Amino acid sequence: MKTELGSLPAVCPMPVLIVSAYDKDGTVSIMNAAWGTISQMDKIVLMIDEDHKTTQSILGTKAFTVSLANRKNIVPADYVGIVSGNKVPDKFARSGLHASRSKHVNAPVVEEFPITMECELAEVVKTETMYAIVGRIVNVLADEEIVGENGKIDIGKADLLLFDQFSWSYNTIGEVAGKAGQAGKALKRSV
Repeated sequence: MKTELGSLPAVCPMPVLIVSAYDKDGTVSIMNAAWGTISQMDKIVLMIDEDHKTTQSILGTKAFTVSLANRKNIVPADYVGIVSGNKVPDKFARSGLHASRSKHVNAPVVEEFPITMECELAEVVKTETMYAIVGRIVNVLADEEIVGENGKIDIGKADLLLFDQFSWSYNTIGEVAGKAGQAGKALKRSV
């Protein structure tokens, strides 16, 4: 039997995305955005409000980075999500995080996070019910210690944070349950 819970954002867990851009004076704008996803192999979509300082910075520079937050940096990752850059102008400095300039786009790379997508603004989608920033992923940076011998990211080593919208908490990625594209093959053969 199932229990009715009403209307909820029930896609769970969500990645903890740290979005960064330079504002008009070159200061780092940064925010925590839980509602984002990959669209196509080279696009990321962020469902964020138009009035965020970081959104306005992205619109100004036409570039941004999206980092995946990890357990080691949970305090600054949460801080940049609960404090508004519109109200706290030195939000990035207060976070204790550090940034360097991307080699590929006009945006900051936050050094503490293990994975960063460097993006160019591809499109803004504005409808009655949604505002979204679409970025074209130009390059991905990963800390050396999380890249396996095969040259791919080993997310088990990254200790990435996931946002649980049901309990309003952060979790981390657990053990591998199965291989995508492989787990269902037994059923496929029987058809």
